[in-house]
Amino acid sequence: MTFTVRRVQAGEWGRVRDLRLRSLRDPVAALAFLDTFESASAQPDAFWRHRAAQAAQGGPNGQFVAVAEDGEWFGSATVIGDRDAAASALVVGVYVAEGHRGAGAVEALLDECAAWATEGGFTELILEVHVDNHRAQAAYERCGFTRTGEITELENGQEYVMMRPLVPVAR
Repeated sequence: MTFTVRRVQAGEWGRVRDLRLRSLRDPVAALAFLDTFESASAQPDAFWRHRAAQAAQGGPNGQFVAVAEDGEWFGSATVIGDRDAAASALVVGVYVAEGHRGAGAVEALLDECAAWATEGGFTELILEVHVDNHRAQAAYERCGFTRTGEITELENGQEYVMMRPLVPVAR
C-alpha cells in the first residue's frame, strides 16, 4: 500500500473532524482516547477550525495524517510541547484505521512527530498507553518507545508512560 504522511492544513478542519470521529468509533477507542464520539460530534465547527489551525504549519502543535493514494485519510498523530516537562514533546491521538494497520503508517506518523519535536528542540517524545491496549503497546515498542516505569491513573484506567529519545539537531 502506498501512502504519504503530511501535516494538516488549517483549512482542512472538516477532514480533521471526520478522521477524529472515525477514530472514536474504533472498538478500542474507550481504551485509547479520553474523548467519546458523542462528545466530539457535539463540538461546533469553530472548535474544529481552531483545532486544525493549532496543528497546522505555524501553530503550536503538529498533527500529521496518513493519506492513501486515493486521498483517504486513514491515520493521524498529534504532537505538542509537554506542559510538565520542557524537554519532552507529548504524542496524543494516535490512530490508524483497520485495514491500513501493519503497512508502516504508525511508524511514519511517529517519525513525523519525532522530526517536529527535534526541530523544536525537544529531546524526547513521550506518550501514554492504556495498560490493556496491547496492540498499541507493541506498535510503540516497534517505533522505539520504552516504558519509563511510570504509570498514570486517568479516568479510563491506568496507562503506561512510554518514552522515545530524540537525537538533537546540530545548529
